[in-house]
Amino acid sequence: MKLKKKFRILLLIILIVALAVCGFLAYKQMGDKKQVKEAKVVGEIKGYGYKLKDNKPAAYKKMFEELKEILEADKVDEEAYAKKISEMFVYDFYSLKDKISKTDIGGVDFVHPDVLGNFLENAQDTYYKYVENNIYNNRKQSLPVVSNIEVGEVKQETFEYGDKSDEKAYIIDVTWSYTDSNFSDYQKEAKLIFVHDDKKLDLVELQK
Repeated sequence: MKLKKKFRILLLIILIVALAVCGFLAYKQMGDKKQVKEAKVVGEIKGYGYKLKDNKPAAYKKMFEELKEILEADKVDEEAYAKKISEMFVYDFYSLKDKISKTDIGGVDFVHPDVLGNFLENAQDTYYKYVENNIYNNRKQSLPVVSNIEVGEVKQETFEYGDKSDEKAYIIDVTWSYTDSNFSDYQKEAKLIFVHDDKKLDLVELQK
């Protein structure tokens, strides 16, 4: 009988310890969640829907201000507009260091709504596939950051997408490098195709 009593006491102690540990872990997790900071919009280009969030790198913020200057001019230089969003798309899409997870896809502000779903799916299955979660800012993974973006040839010609067509679509060649030579074998060039959506230009195709 004494052995049974001691066994029950031991089980009770183990149960209490287990509950205490679970409670501590749950409390710690709740505390960690409180540390997650939600990105805030700190800039906007009215009439175009472009928004700047405070978690973007300084280089992107600078490009955003340059784009704002282009689009808020009395007369918009459309080619300058196309070139600038080409730079911004490449920087935001191919820089992974600032991304929270593989679903935090860059460059979506410049993608046409008709192709956005397919664009996101492809990105998650390819370039963003191995991006580790960094929601608590404790990721150790080394990830690329784009630098030295060069806009090359800019052409305007007819381009068909879906059941639509744009006779003055922009076809733009872009090359770039990375801040870390460890990523020198990553993609460093692309052809971007933008079509008109009223006064706005939207990316409909990314050719490697």
